[in-house]
Amino acid sequence: MTTTPVSTPTFAIDKTHSEAAFQVRHLITKVRGRFSDFEGTIAFDEARFENSSVSLAIKAASIDTSEPDRDKHLRSADFFAIDQYPTITFTSRRVTRTAANQFDVVGDLTIRGVSKEIILPVSYLGTATDPWGKLRAGFEAEMTLNRKDFGLMWNAALETGGFLVGDEVRVSFSIQAVAQ
Repeated sequence: MTTTPVSTPTFAIDKTHSEAAFQVRHLITKVRGRFSDFEGTIAFDEARFENSSVSLAIKAASIDTSEPDRDKHLRSADFFAIDQYPTITFTSRRVTRTAANQFDVVGDLTIRGVSKEIILPVSYLGTATDPWGKLRAGFEAEMTLNRKDFGLMWNAALETGGFLVGDEVRVSFSIQAVAQ
């Protein structure tokens, strides 16, 4: 008896219907921003989730906090150093189911040439067929990173104590991907 291997469905991220966002403490409030240029693929099989994988590439120059001078500073060597490190990447190593539609995606996140293994908690939102007959899948993820772990060290001391920019960065993804 022979069995035919079943391939894991692959989805390409539709960036026009997706978001890669972040927020970080600045002085006493939070600054929010996003990256507008990113791409990636998600191989996802609900029945055999352990065969799933994720690959994501974000153009660091696409950072947008709605303040051009701040964005210019974030692109500089003080932060993302986009001339030397133009891309932020995430490549999964394994996927583990934690609840019915919840998964931990373990993989390598690389920012500024520094790679760290992280656990990205992901919610699978399901699939739907769009009006043009394309199958789409939805995913959301949210986590907190310490920016200093990735070489984003710049800061300014405040006269009243503390620092201008917080170390913890809340990162969130809302992903709609189309079957390939």
